[in-house]
Amino acid sequence: MTLPFAALLAMAPAQGGQSSLIPFMVQLALIVAIFYFLLIRPQQKQRRQHEQALASLKKGDEVVTAGGVVGEVVHIKESLKPDGTNGPSAEDRITIKSGETRLIVERGRIARIIAGAAGTTGG
Repeated sequence: MTLPFAALLAMAPAQGGQSSLIPFMVQLALIVAIFYFLLIRPQQKQRRQHEQALASLKKGDEVVTAGGVVGEVVHIKESLKPDGTNGPSAEDRITIKSGETRLIVERGRIARIIAGAAGTTGG
C-alpha cells in the first residue's frame, strides 16, 4: 500500500526541532504589530492630545462635559497633585456657565473643547 507524497511529508518528523515554531512566532509577531499600529498607538496619541488640551484649558473656553453639558469656563481651581506639586490635574475643579446656571465639574470630565475665548458667542 503506497501513501501519497503529502501524507509522507505530514508524518515526517520536523527537522531541527524549531522549524515548525518559527513560522508561528513570525505570524504572532505580525499580529501583535498590526494591533499595535492600528489600535493601541492611535489611541495613545489621541489620549495625549486630549490631556494636552485639558492642561491648556483657560477661562473663556467653551467646553462639552462627558455628560453632554455645553458651557463656558468661568473659573479654574487647581488642586494639589498627590506628589505635592501644583499644576493641572484631572481632579481640578472647573466652574462652567451653561445658560444661567453655573456647574462645577472635574477637569478630567471635560470631553472636548469647542472654542477658545476668541470664539465665544454672545447671547
